[in-house]
Amino acid sequence: MLRTILVGSYSSVQGVFERNLPDGRVVVRVGKKLFVGRSVIA
Repeated sequence: MLRTILVGSYSSVQGVFERNLPDGRVVVRVGKKLFVGRSVIA
């Protein structure tokens, strides 16, 4: 499942959902890289 996350004030990343973290952030995978940020709710 694809998810879009905010990794900064003006930066977003879209990737494959990996997991939710206890503090509410989301981890997504883009290729071999993992990104952590807040989920974008549309």
